[in-house]
Amino acid sequence: MSYESQEPEQGAAETELEDALASARAVEVAAPGSSDADADGPQAVVEDEAAVEEPAEPTEESAEPGEDEPDVDEDPVAAFKAQLRSQPGDWFVIHSYAGYENRVKANLENRTQSLNMEDYIHQVEVPMEEVTEIKNAQRKIVRRVRIPGYVLVRMDLTDESWGAVRHTPGVTGFVGHTHQPVPLTLDEVFSMLAPSLEPKTAQAARANAEIKVDFTIGESVTVTDGPFDTLPATISEINPENQKLKVLVSIFGRETPVELSFSQVAKI
Repeated sequence: MSYESQEPEQGAAETELEDALASARAVEVAAPGSSDADADGPQAVVEDEAAVEEPAEPTEESAEPGEDEPDVDEDPVAAFKAQLRSQPGDWFVIHSYAGYENRVKANLENRTQSLNMEDYIHQVEVPMEEVTEIKNAQRKIVRRVRIPGYVLVRMDLTDESWGAVRHTPGVTGFVGHTHQPVPLTLDEVFSMLAPSLEPKTAQAARANAEIKVDFTIGESVTVTDGPFDTLPATISEINPENQKLKVLVSIFGRETPVELSFSQVAKI
């Protein structure tokens, strides 16, 4: 009697729910099955809809960690130095004819393979840089050899590997002692091979700053930063817009053009 007395007191919400369930059963009447299975059907549909809708909210939250991913690469200098430090062999500098650096690189790579010296000669690189040039009132980014007449080789120095490099067409010798060349330090290799790591904010500040040139062509200066630190140099070109200088540095008796920023030189 207690159950019968409670049934008439069901609210409007429960009545609507029963009507909805009855409608769902009517749609599924063509499918044979027990009444329990029919009752479970609409509930499964409701649960599936909830499962589809729920991931929609976390998508924004899951995107948030992705926004922080670039922070992992905040220190490209340390990452590049770690890469250099982990590589086998030492870096040496070899002479080549100016303008033939990339040809010497290709010759040495082919010679390394033909002589089966891959275990001793690991890598050949020509230091490159991107500079902005203005020609016919148009600004263009040009990729060029950073230190003309020089090529870098990462190798394990033995009599055989020394001979393979030294007798490569286009190579005129090792920098330093002829038969016992001195390897470069990690900082020297980094200075020659590292890409530009100047922060964008510094680039923007430099672009907005007023350009002031306190140098003249033919002036003697001293290099204060980079692989040519403390060496005297002579200014041959001035690029006020990019705040760059092209100077001639005497390296092992040869005048070598090198591009430096205003901050990398000091007046004598």
